Amino acid sequence: MSQRVCISLDAMGGDHGPTTVVPGAAIARERHPEMTFLMFGDEAILTPLVAAEPRLKGAVEIRHTTIAIAMDEKPSQAVRSGRGKSSMWRAIQAVKDGEADAAVSAGNTGALMAMSKICLKTLAGIERPAIACLWPTVRGESVVLDVGATIGTDAEHLVEMAVMGSAMARIVFDLDRPTVGLLNVGTEEMKGNEAVKEAARYLRETDLPNLSYHGFVEGNDLGKGTVDVVVTEGFTGNIALKTAEGTAKQIASYLRSAMSRTLSAKIGYFFARQAFKALRDKMNPSRANGGVFLGLEGIVIKSHGSEDANGFAAAVDLAHDMARHDLMRTIRDMLDLTPAAATS
Repeated sequence: MSQRVCISLDAMGGDHGPTTVVPGAAIARERHPEMTFLMFGDEAILTPLVAAEPRLKGAVEIRHTTIAIAMDEKPSQAVRSGRGKSSMWRAIQAVKDGEADAAVSAGNTGALMAMSKICLKTLAGIERPAIACLWPTVRGESVVLDVGATIGTDAEHLVEMAVMGSAMARIVFDLDRPTVGLLNVGTEEMKGNEAVKEAARYLRETDLPNLSYHGFVEGNDLGKGTVDVVVTEGFTGNIALKTAEGTAKQIASYLRSAMSRTLSAKIGYFFARQAFKALRDKMNPSRANGGVFLGLEGIVIKSHGSEDANGFAAAVDLAHDMARHDLMRTIRDMLDLTPAAATS
């Protein structure tokens, strides 16, 4: 891949649309001056916003679209109304056509996944895609997947996710053999359902060259950072993600309440408020913004719909890194080294 990286943006997606996407792109480009953008959305809205950002000068091509996918629109309805012409679809299409190296959207997650699967298709040997996120831990960060792409799983899908999650971890953490754990109700080999136990047997006995299988991990291992990659199915992963996000907000609420009870506590909070904010943000997985859709024939990043410009910039940063370091080639290489018995 050349030095220059082009990112296609669904400029109309998310709770705030262009007023977040445009400044977010500008923040990201300040960190990656070689990056350019294709922005899909209402030209009348985008043109003045882009012109007001000197950091985007000469780096943006606006492509006009009249249809934006609503955040509460059902995926099937979104595909019918937006296929081929919405800002979301066309941002994905740019990746398929080779015009962009990755697509980023803060729009409707279900619609984005449905459109990505239809437009890009899945990789050979991959039955279902997964959403991977960066999870804050006491050691730094871990890759956790699936956090909501599909409900239910089998052993083959768990092994596929272990391989794809490891490919992402190799890029993000610069590791040769990331450690992988399967999320389970205990660490003993006899625990868990048959899919988890079968996947564990395969990973333990096969000893794949580009990952190091750790074994089962439990819910409390997510925050500890016991492994570099945690693999689970989408139902459990999404519950874990929302629980962690809720816990971070709960602790922040407790702190605000405790610090407002007395005058001395209020004074102490005034001086320590930045530290408390940093603690809240560190504990919340949503602050490491950007879910990577793994298993597709192209790179798609989902930003949280409610994020501000800095949060959206983090998702663009992630898209840049995945494209710059060729996530697709890394995944394909690792799948090629995985015996067919696991992915057929």
